[in-house]
Amino acid sequence: MGGMKAHNPDLATRLVHHAYTPPGDFAAPQPGVYKASTVIFPNVAAMRSREWKDKSGYTYGLHGTPTTFILEERLCTLEGGLQCVLVPSGLAAIANVALALLKPGDEVLIPDNAYGPGKDLASGELARFGITHVFYDPLDPSDLAARITPATRLVWLEAPGSVSMEFPDLCEQVRICRARGVTTALDNTWGAGLAFAPFDLTRDASLGVDISVHALTKYPSGGGDVLMGSVMTRDLALHMKIKLTHMRLGLGVGANDAEAVLRALPSIGLRYRAHDEAARSLAQWLQQQPAVAQVLHPALEGSPGHAHWKALCGGAQGGQGLAAGLFSVMIDARHSQQQVDAFCDGLRLFKLGYSWGGPMSLVVPYDINAMRSRASTHLKAGTLVRFAVGLEGVEDLRQDLQQALERAFN
Repeated sequence: MGGMKAHNPDLATRLVHHAYTPPGDFAAPQPGVYKASTVIFPNVAAMRSREWKDKSGYTYGLHGTPTTFILEERLCTLEGGLQCVLVPSGLAAIANVALALLKPGDEVLIPDNAYGPGKDLASGELARFGITHVFYDPLDPSDLAARITPATRLVWLEAPGSVSMEFPDLCEQVRICRARGVTTALDNTWGAGLAFAPFDLTRDASLGVDISVHALTKYPSGGGDVLMGSVMTRDLALHMKIKLTHMRLGLGVGANDAEAVLRALPSIGLRYRAHDEAARSLAQWLQQQPAVAQVLHPALEGSPGHAHWKALCGGAQGGQGLAAGLFSVMIDARHSQQQVDAFCDGLRLFKLGYSWGGPMSLVVPYDINAMRSRASTHLKAGTLVRFAVGLEGVEDLRQDLQQALERAFN
């Protein structure tokens, strides 16, 4: 018999199974972007032995790639945590924590001024699962202490409060929860790891939250074009609860989104300070405007919780502290809702839109009373408008505010 003719694989086969591997000694300012659902194993033994939980190996795209592992580790450096998982949004981070730690019969305490969709999660899905929730006064630590019961398993913290910007006594809140053995989870999107260190609230590093969630959509992304969140811890057992729930829910983020956050992270400190400086300048100017009854900005004297902001954040940046680029104003009650809406519509540089932390300044009018379960006696009567200051020229933004104020209220 003659020898068999050598088989020449089809072109498609040769392209799919191409043998070339580039050299590994490549370095650049930005890490590589690895996109994968399937991860290839060299042999069955590796398939059976690889471990994704401790980042010692790769098994499937949802469980991590070099790109997402790098982002998680850099975020830990930003916020001071030791373990991190990435999720598709800030709200997904809140949900990940709740579903990992709560079961039917448990209770979660939430500040009355917390992020609205997080409160809706508690009153919707969590309530249907048999998990109860109670709203507490974020400006009164004794109210928090009084509401903790044997069923309380989780206390949410937020600094400052959503939209109305009250800054709580975060250290005292954590002390109360720690004394009662209750886990604390902080929405750290505003602080971003820059205004204060969530896991080291005191100088001796003896006090910190148990969990920090972060809407990376905001300052870490910086472009207004990425949806992502993170959940961070220092405790390995707590992290594993969160990570296993993360796995079972099938949560993951896209490689290109991870790349965008990695690209933006080196400039987060510069951008945060620029947002902060511009916001303070505009907030101080608005304090002098006749139509404005109250300015709500943690770094300004008289704003609710200012003393707590100063104690926690005031030592940074030469004693000036850091305070992000977000503030709200109460338009005096003598002005109608129609006038307030006309003011917002009349702004040219401030665009109507949710979120913050991007290059473009944004404005949103809110019905704050409909968002709270109790009377906000620290707020003056009127209509609340929130500003998210971007990276435009401060004088341009001030002139935009001035022309809109004059048109709507004069």
